[in-house]
Amino acid sequence: MNDIRLELLNAILPEVLVEYFEVTDFKKTEKSYDIWMDEKQILEDGEKDNPDIVSYGFTGYSRIQDFPLRGRACYIHVRRRRWLDKSTNETFTYGIDDLGEDGTRLSKEFVAFLKE
Repeated sequence: MNDIRLELLNAILPEVLVEYFEVTDFKKTEKSYDIWMDEKQILEDGEKDNPDIVSYGFTGYSRIQDFPLRGRACYIHVRRRRWLDKSTNETFTYGIDDLGEDGTRLSKEFVAFLKE
């Protein structure tokens, strides 16, 4: 992603979203902005070399209302990546642990969703 787009996303969205998710769609209506985001395909450090851990699609979208932008409601539609451990045949999602930093602009609902 070029630097200008990244700076713009960081100005509009919480940094943790820009780091762990990618924008897949955007729609502007008279009353709202809707942003669709999918979790990036990033394995945790301890599993990067494990061939049994593979991407296994996404959860359903969760719609979260963020702070208004330019007089319009802002809705972020987020899908978490699902992973499959082929050795145990179990699916899982990663948690995001760095949401408690001072200055985050996430609503309580948003933090609860991301910490699931």
